[in-house]
Amino acid sequence: MKLASLFLSAICCLPSPAAKLELQSNTKIWDKGNHNAFTDLIRYKGRFYCTFRESEAHVGGNGKLRVLESKDGAKWESAALIEETGIDLRDPKLSITGDGRLMMVAGGSIYEGTRVLKGKQPRVLFSKDGKQWTSPQKVLTDGEWLWRVTWFKGHAYGVSYNSSPANKVNWIVTLFDSADGISWNKLTTLDVPGHPNESTLRFLKNGDAMLLMRRDGPENKARIGVSKPPYKEWQWTSANHSIGGPNFIVLKDGRMIAAGRDSRQVPKYTTAVGFLTKDGYTPKLTLPSSGDTSYPGMVWYKGMLWMSYYSSHEGKTSIYLAKIKLNP
Repeated sequence: MKLASLFLSAICCLPSPAAKLELQSNTKIWDKGNHNAFTDLIRYKGRFYCTFRESEAHVGGNGKLRVLESKDGAKWESAALIEETGIDLRDPKLSITGDGRLMMVAGGSIYEGTRVLKGKQPRVLFSKDGKQWTSPQKVLTDGEWLWRVTWFKGHAYGVSYNSSPANKVNWIVTLFDSADGISWNKLTTLDVPGHPNESTLRFLKNGDAMLLMRRDGPENKARIGVSKPPYKEWQWTSANHSIGGPNFIVLKDGRMIAAGRDSRQVPKYTTAVGFLTKDGYTPKLTLPSSGDTSYPGMVWYKGMLWMSYYSSHEGKTSIYLAKIKLNP
């Protein structure tokens, strides 16, 4: 009986061969900036919050972080616009701290009027209402990029990548944890060759950690990592696809849905959603998208996936919200 229970528990976490992701609606929710990109989405105190970067172009300039607020996901209003003089703030990601505040982590890049990156260091900000935010505060060290933070049992965890010229052959990816989101401790350096970078970390019901990591360069297929506490030893497998701006969520039944930039039809990039397991990623649904696109935020709400992303398929890079149903 015990073996049978373990077997049933294992297979319940796998998507059925007939499982489908169906697009129910897709709406543009923001296009007021010249370049609107790099989204994230969260539900906090009964409201949706969507954040992204506004700037002149994909790279360079002094990017600002916009926060939108919505009660129902249909009507959106600007709740905040965050800027830092001389700094390109980009890739904002949202989480909820152990004490119930909103936390935003973002990259702080320096271009000094050029499109050549002069320096970078992560920033963190906090809010109790999504409207009033603390000033961007530097964390880690120059050259690091803490891309996303996930809170688990009162601690924040995140993977930072360092692509400094000294690390030209193999970029350095490091797993950090923090009790307050400000002071960070190194847990381990992740042994992933090539150019690993943007990473989303989630936790499973049994306490295991799981990573979906983008890789660039000749070996550009994303990596999936799995680790048990204290998360210092990792096992890696290929996701079988290149994924830009990777994100995924774990449903209550253990199934995982992932999304990101899809390069199967290069040079036509799109944003795709699919199923994720410890053994790979299978894209199932392509959203209305092309060109400059991806960086999804994902929330499971009322039995449906609510997903923010950006795309230039209508000419100008704009922010979209998709509602996706999982069948069966």
